[in-house]
Amino acid sequence: MRRALLAAVLVGAAVIPGRASSQTAAHCAGTRCSRSGSVLWSARLTGSWLAESGFTGTVPAGGEAYAASAGKLAVLGVGTTVTAYDARTGHVSWQSTLSGLPQDAAIVSVRAWPATIAVGVSAPSGQSSTRRDEVILSAASGRQVRAYPAASYGGAVWASRTATVIVGNRGVLSYANSTGRVLWQRSTGAAAQTWATAGRFLYMAVTTGGYLVSRPVTAIRRIDMATGAEHVIRLRDPFAGTLAGVVDGVVLLTGGSELRGYGTGNGDLLWRRAAAALELVDPSRGTAYIAEGNSLSALDLHRGTILGRPAQAVAAGLYTVRQGIALGLDQGALGVAWGYDMATRRVVWTSVALPWPHFFVDTSGLGGSAGQDSSVTLLATCAAAGGGKPAVCQRPELTAIKY
Repeated sequence: MRRALLAAVLVGAAVIPGRASSQTAAHCAGTRCSRSGSVLWSARLTGSWLAESGFTGTVPAGGEAYAASAGKLAVLGVGTTVTAYDARTGHVSWQSTLSGLPQDAAIVSVRAWPATIAVGVSAPSGQSSTRRDEVILSAASGRQVRAYPAASYGGAVWASRTATVIVGNRGVLSYANSTGRVLWQRSTGAAAQTWATAGRFLYMAVTTGGYLVSRPVTAIRRIDMATGAEHVIRLRDPFAGTLAGVVDGVVLLTGGSELRGYGTGNGDLLWRRAAAALELVDPSRGTAYIAEGNSLSALDLHRGTILGRPAQAVAAGLYTVRQGIALGLDQGALGVAWGYDMATRRVVWTSVALPWPHFFVDTSGLGGSAGQDSSVTLLATCAAAGGGKPAVCQRPELTAIKY
């Protein structure tokens, strides 16, 4: 149904970028590259990759790949190697193989800021040395600056050239990158809690249980990541759920089949919706999109009222939303990326064919394919596939599109 709708919308469209004969051609130049959906560049990937069907797409034959972009760089981490590309041209800026890691440790996240790259590294589960460390790299050179201990689902949440803020197992700490000295710290108890960032603030749920345990959330800690100043928001109506995000002054808690919104000013319950799952959030518009049954609905975060309902057939293929335009992907050998206007319910741009596109996900919103402040959207694609099931990718590429 989604493919049929997309085909109908695209008839007579005048905003489709020109098709390239090879994704490995020189980077895009000229005014046509300013259009959404333009392929800005593609860079050949090394190692063994597979082209898998469904939502998996182009992935390493062993392990996982992680990506992020900020400032002038796009960064990819696979195994224990981090490669940085010029965000404008796709040329390799530097490559760094991480050192001093536990045996069999591998990259589990990549997050980027203009001056600093933070790489989460963890040993396989079950090992006595299992833990997560956050390895800090210089964005300019790829030099390994230092490493900090972190919670399994924590890591770097903010970084500058001089300091890095880490969510650890028992607290939040800010370190001086030059010396490793603790600049400030805030205790979170016996175990780290669910967290989210919004602007310069880190928000953490206060519960009676451990990490990712659905116990009543009684309060929200708001920590200024630049200074360490902390303010505790007491919730007037505690809720057994987890912190899903903070947008435009509204704390979103989700648990079971219910979604709730609380004000960051006084902790009042603003609204609650049963049988609703949070799918997408658009911070620039102060809007959330929730799944209710088979439909995706726009939600006013301050009132909890429905604003609109996109076509059901399109909703399943959406990955993120920015400035009211959602990014969608078609899968398989003839995949394309497309922009969907959530207000008008129509496709407003498409890319050229991107065979077996893979979207890099970081549930924190600080890394992955399409960060809110990123200048490019990163996808792993397969320009040529061989035989087998899944197919061996003979020409894996990291592709950057404008979104």
